Amino acid sequence: MSDEEREEKELDLTSPEVVTKYKNAAEIVNKALQLVVKECKPNAKIVDICEKGDAFIGDQTGNMYKNAKRKIERGVAFPTCLSVNNTVCHFSPLASDTSELQEGDIVKIDMGCHIDGFIAVVAHTHVVQGGPVTGRKADVVAAANTAAEVALRLVRPGKKNKDVSDAIQKVAAAYDCKIVEGVLSHQLKQFVIDGNKVILSVSNPDTRVDDAEFEENEVYAVDIVASTGEGKPKLLDEKQTTIYKRAVDKNYHLKMKTSRFIFSEITQKFPILPFTARVLEEKRARLGLVECVNHDLLQPYPVLHEKPGDFVAHIKFTVLLMPNGSDRITSHPLQELQPSKTIDDPEIKAWLALGTKTKKKGGGKKKKGKKGEGDKADAEPMDATSDAAAS
Repeated sequence: MSDEEREEKELDLTSPEVVTKYKNAAEIVNKALQLVVKECKPNAKIVDICEKGDAFIGDQTGNMYKNAKRKIERGVAFPTCLSVNNTVCHFSPLASDTSELQEGDIVKIDMGCHIDGFIAVVAHTHVVQGGPVTGRKADVVAAANTAAEVALRLVRPGKKNKDVSDAIQKVAAAYDCKIVEGVLSHQLKQFVIDGNKVILSVSNPDTRVDDAEFEENEVYAVDIVASTGEGKPKLLDEKQTTIYKRAVDKNYHLKMKTSRFIFSEITQKFPILPFTARVLEEKRARLGLVECVNHDLLQPYPVLHEKPGDFVAHIKFTVLLMPNGSDRITSHPLQELQPSKTIDDPEIKAWLALGTKTKKKGGGKKKKGKKGEGDKADAEPMDATSDAAAS
């Protein structure tokens, strides 16, 4: 078999090598997330934490596949973001930004790693405090997490994307919260972070997606964002946008020298996956990026906001639809939650009681102390308030 034929053939989960690369990327991003959570303390500068997350992923991936026969691209697949309180997503500020975390902030951490283009992404919500999380903050984190647990059990071969959208909205409503509109969960493929098969968070007349059925050997980034507010976030300030992705199908001859310089650097260093403008020279980037975005050469990831006083929680995980069931490869344990609501709805309880494995081997004995293995999902319904829920 020629190299070209091998390239064509091996690019899904039927190849053990591909599965290993996904799992290696996941292991690194899970550790990076652990590091970032530990850094989330009062008076910590947000940009410093973002840089530590990205640097950790860069260092860890840099140590892998050094002696491979062909060059294997690896590193950050999505820059580290820390979006606080009513900020919904994509806050990854420039070096000059002085924003700091405060006691009681509810922080959404979002990041991604890839090895050879096989991407593992994760998002987690952490409240900057000691002791159990209570009140509406606990409600919104439990809503996002329980919705993620239900989605894990419904993103499986034979099920439809619409099934997941309807279910996660029902879960959020049980906590008197809303699923945030406009969030898409994408299929992942090699070097593709936004595949065409998607799950829409909330369907409305303005946003439609094609009906799709999940299939074996697919990979998804399941993305759940819940809010105590209306779930209709707004862009308040375009200057806050710092994350972009090259739109590979677009071409335009840029007029400004600064824009051409910046775009050339982006094309060389970040030809396909999202990047942060923080890695570019700041003054030049501010000027050059505007023309690139105006002519659709770059796709921006805007910083969106709910209303002041609203709390937003974000849970995202990567799941491999393996022949023996769903394998969630990215996660982080939650803090102790004491939500004011409990799940009484029989349909939600039935979803949570579903297993994530399609076959049992060796009598189904469970290993103790292993988080995220999936076997525990074949047991009793998940308790949405326990930190085991996040595994």
